[in-house]
Amino acid sequence: MKMLGRQLAAARRAKGLSQPGLAAALNIHEETVASIEQGRRVLKLDMAELFDEFLETKGMLAAGVANLPEVDQFPLWAEEYIEQEREAIVLSFYANQVLPGLLQTEAYARAVLHEHVPAYDEDELETKLTGRIGRQELFRRKSPPTVSFVIWEPVLHLAVGGPDIQTDQLRHLRRVAEHPHVSMQFLSLASDAHAGLDGPFVLLETPDHQHLAYTESQRGSQWVSNPDEVSILARQYAMLRTQALTTQRSQDLLDSLLGEQ
Repeated sequence: MKMLGRQLAAARRAKGLSQPGLAAALNIHEETVASIEQGRRVLKLDMAELFDEFLETKGMLAAGVANLPEVDQFPLWAEEYIEQEREAIVLSFYANQVLPGLLQTEAYARAVLHEHVPAYDEDELETKLTGRIGRQELFRRKSPPTVSFVIWEPVLHLAVGGPDIQTDQLRHLRRVAEHPHVSMQFLSLASDAHAGLDGPFVLLETPDHQHLAYTESQRGSQWVSNPDEVSILARQYAMLRTQALTTQRSQDLLDSLLGEQ
């Protein structure tokens, strides 16, 4: 990815263009060009062909994309996800183990991080905590993304950090659920089955309308950029939203749980 990025930068400079100039000429987002050149964003085949034609690189970039090793087609770096999350215009989360980091209070997040095995030392824990809470700045962007959450109800009953932290976390969810750009739904414990049995995932739309997905497991994480695979996850998410409680009934569930505290 970095090699392709350097080749793109070299071809751009040979044409006498800046990053903004290339972006404007092709009607794409300036940050897209910068991210690809720095190796932070996957260069997809259609974009590579567009660059090849405009920069007259005779198929060099498209050939590079076609021969990327699998590890580069599916980078395993959470840092890349955080970068993409910060710029995204649409985010959709399905969670069935713990609340997504964007919804966690500081106390809840600290309690979650304390459960890591092997245990983080205090400096590492504080660094990770600061990073996790800092991600929530996207809610305060001038033009915040559209964010959707589907969360399995048992996550709400898990008293991470103890009853006081759980209650404060539920109150926080209730406040976030009121945001006009946020949709929050809970998948009822009463459901016999649902479309999310394979585990949690995130769907993401970039400023230039690239659709990506991100999955996490016990020992790693994976980007999904293949359109067919992203489509499968998008269909799963659409099904989950129909199977979950409505946003109003989900808020009612939070009110009910808070009334029981």
